[in-house]
Amino acid sequence: MRDGHGRGGPFLRAIYSRVAARRAGGAPRAVGTTRCGPEKITRHTRRLRTVRTFSPKDSDITRQWHVVDASDVVLGRLASHVAVLLRGKHKPIFAPHVDTGDFVIVVNAAKVALSGNKLEQKKAYRHSGYPGGLRAISYADLMASNPERAVEKAVRGMLPKNTLGRKTLSKLKVYAGPDHPHQAQRPQPYEITQIEQ
Repeated sequence: MRDGHGRGGPFLRAIYSRVAARRAGGAPRAVGTTRCGPEKITRHTRRLRTVRTFSPKDSDITRQWHVVDASDVVLGRLASHVAVLLRGKHKPIFAPHVDTGDFVIVVNAAKVALSGNKLEQKKAYRHSGYPGGLRAISYADLMASNPERAVEKAVRGMLPKNTLGRKTLSKLKVYAGPDHPHQAQRPQPYEITQIEQ
């Protein structure tokens, strides 16, 4: 097996010559041909192109308060807008690993709309953690008994499922009626533009 591509073939001789040339500091000498054709010697130089991750400091983050009126707004569209505000993706200093979002107050959660037949057919699930502990409730019953939970559940599904997401969700305040106890924070109204259903 010393012919062609065996242990002593031209392929290994070419590799040995490259290694020897690198140790000597010179250019490797050309060695005949290999099975793939004439040998080409190319030297690649890499430039380091590193992009530093932007991490906003606590002094860079200013949190505002927004009031969102959920009357006749589709639940999914409401939740996506609220999730953007909570995460801070509307700010130029957004970083995915830092909580840069604002506080959001959702009022009139009892008047939120569900498209199609979701009010009767869609179910909200929760689990106690024990075997057989799965509980289901239709959105018609959930909106009648606890509409705040329906909005919180929809927003929670659009946030990261980690410690940062749970911390972000704590800035959400949901109220079934039109009143809220956060007038001291001077919240600004936030309009959700949507297509008429």
